[in-house]
Amino acid sequence: MNRSLLLPLIAALTLAGCASVPPEDATGTGDGTAATDPQASVSPPPSMTGNRAASDPPGSRQATDEAAPPDDLWERIRRGYAIPGHDNPRVARQFNDYASYGDYWLRVSRRAQPYLHPIVETLDDRGIPLELALLPIVESAFRPFAYSHGRAAGIWQFIPATGRHYGLEQNWWYDGRRDVLAATDAAVDYLSYLGEMFEGDWLLAIAAYNAGEGTVQRAIERNRRTGRPTDYWSLDLPEETMNYVPRLLAISELVADPERHGIELEPIANRPAVEQIELDRQIDLALAADLADIDMETLYRLNPGYNRWATPPTGPHRLLLPRDRARAFRARLAEQPDNAWMRWQRHQIARGETLGGIAAQYHITVDSLRSANDLDGALIRAGDHLLVPIASRPTGEYVMTAGARQQKTRNRQRDEGERRLYTVRSGDSFWSIAQRFGVAVRPLARWNGMAPGDTLGVGEQLVVWTQRGSGDPQPDRRARPGIAAGDRLQSVTYSVRKGDSLYRIARQFNVSINDLQRWNDLSADAYLQPGQSLRMRVDVTAQGGP
Repeated sequence: MNRSLLLPLIAALTLAGCASVPPEDATGTGDGTAATDPQASVSPPPSMTGNRAASDPPGSRQATDEAAPPDDLWERIRRGYAIPGHDNPRVARQFNDYASYGDYWLRVSRRAQPYLHPIVETLDDRGIPLELALLPIVESAFRPFAYSHGRAAGIWQFIPATGRHYGLEQNWWYDGRRDVLAATDAAVDYLSYLGEMFEGDWLLAIAAYNAGEGTVQRAIERNRRTGRPTDYWSLDLPEETMNYVPRLLAISELVADPERHGIELEPIANRPAVEQIELDRQIDLALAADLADIDMETLYRLNPGYNRWATPPTGPHRLLLPRDRARAFRARLAEQPDNAWMRWQRHQIARGETLGGIAAQYHITVDSLRSANDLDGALIRAGDHLLVPIASRPTGEYVMTAGARQQKTRNRQRDEGERRLYTVRSGDSFWSIAQRFGVAVRPLARWNGMAPGDTLGVGEQLVVWTQRGSGDPQPDRRARPGIAAGDRLQSVTYSVRKGDSLYRIARQFNVSINDLQRWNDLSADAYLQPGQSLRMRVDVTAQGGP
């Protein structure tokens, strides 16, 4: 990567594009309620230092006397720990939460099994601390189809713009953000860049991966101007980022000694579980699954970047397959005639038809038609024929395509009832909101792309699916008439979203644009960027209810 070209461009980005999307089933209970009392906690170990020395400098690698590589991948990760700074109350709080998740750890480690080895290999090759192999647990719980409310996708949770910046193509056929190998390369490129930017301070680099380097740099500069320390723990960052780094450190503590902390991890051998097959042209994924002798869902979970029933016409065409199926797949594929890789239909162009209309008829893209028929433009003539790629099986058999996943979501939402919007008030938590609407905590968090332990911001809107005919939610017993005006005002931090403007935010929170500018030292023509944090004083009793 050409750093001389990359550094100035990336320095302008202020949103890393990842969003913390912890598991929807983190509590490990069947009904979505907390596995333990919300106030209960699990005591962290006396010294939150895992198996690394607390005095290790940022970015250093822990030395080991053992020359032979470990057989277990978790042990390899532990030996590569190199990030200090675990003795902090914020880490202890996250540790308590994660340690109480029960059998979640077994499930998430099973999901990680096919993906973890190439992640560790890539980090190791680049000399990056191996705690970062655990970052997808924070981001997505290793769910390859994870998609957040901020439009972040994949196990590394790239938003579209950051994904494209790092070469992750996104189109109708393919989304590189969900391609585990491609997204891992992009994530490690970005992490490597951030490590260099913050001079080996990985706490700052991890914070920037979540909030954007611009956000972290501005927080550092604010502290410099006021003579305050500029380490991660001293910075005033968005609430999500204040929790994000401690989450990773807490997870690394648990992985450092799972037996001691009462969690179980699926053993993962320190060798590849999957093999990459490079193909030179488009292939129907149903045929690929048959030749590999695996079910369609397994094929899609290993290759989650593919949105449709085939690899994209212009690539990539590579497949990840279980290692023990790769040789047989190659042998069977070699026996297939070239015209068996894809099914084609000849379409005779009728008078008045267009490429767009024909593409819509066959549920493909115009670009696919152009590619298949070597067309430069949109001009077609009645009577000519087009070759149209079509699926070899009924669409319902391609169980993990983008369309199938969207339909599954719509069906689930239909079954879950009526969609309502709730505006978060001061003192709200997922537990209290769930109680008001008579729903469980875990699905409430999942509906909003969040985890039950995430912090809610006053004024933030949540989606709540209630049972049809359930009526209004229970009254908020915290509300008290006659609150003094000064007590109604609360400091709020708002994270700018795509499409926001000063006018829109001022109107949403019932404050003046002049106040917004004054509170945040903004000019009248200030350009807001997604992820930027704005401070304001809000009358919390005036914010809308359900």
